Amino acid sequence: MTRSVRDRCHDPTVPVLRSTVLIDAPLRTVAGLLRDAATSDVALRRLGHRFTVRSRLLRVGEVVRIGVRVAPGVRIPVRTRVVRVAPGGMESVLVGGPLRTLVHRVTLTGTGAGTLVLDEVSWTTPLGRLGRIGDVVLGRRLVLRLLAVRSDVLVERAATTATWPVVVATALLRGTAVLAAQRTRPPELAGRWELPGGRVEPGEAEPDAVVRELREELGADVRVTGRLGTDLPIDGMLLRVHTAEPAPGGPEPQPLEHAALRWVDAAAVPDLDWVEADRAVAADLVALLRDPAGHR
Repeated sequence: MTRSVRDRCHDPTVPVLRSTVLIDAPLRTVAGLLRDAATSDVALRRLGHRFTVRSRLLRVGEVVRIGVRVAPGVRIPVRTRVVRVAPGGMESVLVGGPLRTLVHRVTLTGTGAGTLVLDEVSWTTPLGRLGRIGDVVLGRRLVLRLLAVRSDVLVERAATTATWPVVVATALLRGTAVLAAQRTRPPELAGRWELPGGRVEPGEAEPDAVVRELREELGADVRVTGRLGTDLPIDGMLLRVHTAEPAPGGPEPQPLEHAALRWVDAAAVPDLDWVEADRAVAADLVALLRDPAGHR
């Protein structure tokens, strides 16, 4: 692991703190770990802070609540909203707390040695000179420690996920619609909708697994066309969403292992009762359906 943490404050009223770390994992996997609430939860709790969020996999619009520990028994409540989630990184902005503004931006760059993570926090200091003193004494120290610990947690979790089995899901596209499949099991998920797919067998390429799984589950022949969104860590597995289209002249998909199938357009995607993992890529699905050429 190569890591550096820097304090760059050209304007004393707008501190900018940056951390970089090189992680031996694919870019989409690191992006998935960033949006996994467990990553931030572990890092914050190591420093005595509290972390609360509704979803395990963060998505655009999600509000994150943090209790920032500034002294034993004393925490300051801060709320941020996720405004960007993509394979290239994430961004959140302040929506509640003592600061005037705060932006947390993570940029990912794939390299031959792994994924370079640039973790960057900037904010506007309130209360003039008094606020700047508080920044130097407390704020910058807290943020620098958090960035360093978050880098450590990302490295640890990337090493763990390297041994996890891979599961593929498929955004099967026809025109301006994507195929959703209604689950029959387990009982807690029955009736909810998912992107069809399944586990990748040992030695099997992911596109081959997509073709095999959709033939088994839907009786359909498909052509794999690409990837969608980040990897998604779920229940000790790594879910990867692929895009595909029906093979010319192939049979119509049938619900061989599902209760029902439904072709869903961009307007209907957000309101469908998806399983949590697939809801995490709902925004990506909407963007893809509205602009297929822009995602090739």
